Amino acid sequence: FKMGKIIFYEDRNFQGRHYECSSDCTDMHSYFSRCNSVRVESGCWVIYERPNYQGYQYFMSRGEYPDYQHWMGYNDSIRSCRMIPHHRGPYRMRIYERPDFGGKMMEFMDDCPSVYDCFYNHDIYSCNVMDGHWMSYEQPNYRGRQYYMRPGEYRRFSDWGAMNARIGSFRRITDF
Repeated sequence: FKMGKIIFYEDRNFQGRHYECSSDCTDMHSYFSRCNSVRVESGCWVIYERPNYQGYQYFMSRGEYPDYQHWMGYNDSIRSCRMIPHHRGPYRMRIYERPDFGGKMMEFMDDCPSVYDCFYNHDIYSCNVMDGHWMSYEQPNYRGRQYYMRPGEYRRFSDWGAMNARIGSFRRITDF
């Protein structure tokens, strides 16, 4: 098991007050009111706009993000973070066209830059992640809102934090 480390800064270019995390954090509000830059020293992370892993989600791998546009952020609000555990082995995920694993199903073991090209549908209403950790994106080619999906059953799109069923692409999290 590899430890992760992520540092959040109040101001751009790693200035101002900062807060260091080496594990999941459900509410960083008491440490600072805004986050304008991030340095990921180790591990992969998902950072969230709101406490308790709610709101906009952003995947962060090792590197420096001098302002929130560098992680495709919509604003300077980051309130919680989750470290993504390292995964060895296969990746498997099933997507479904209806809630509760109904309708047409397709299984994936690799990245998918365009869900519509494979599944002939823009909407995924439920999903079962059997192996590995995945990031889904609202638009094709890994763009738009991001959703972290760890192993488990997602009976409806709200289970992975989405406001609607639109998924344009997804990829395996293998960047360690």
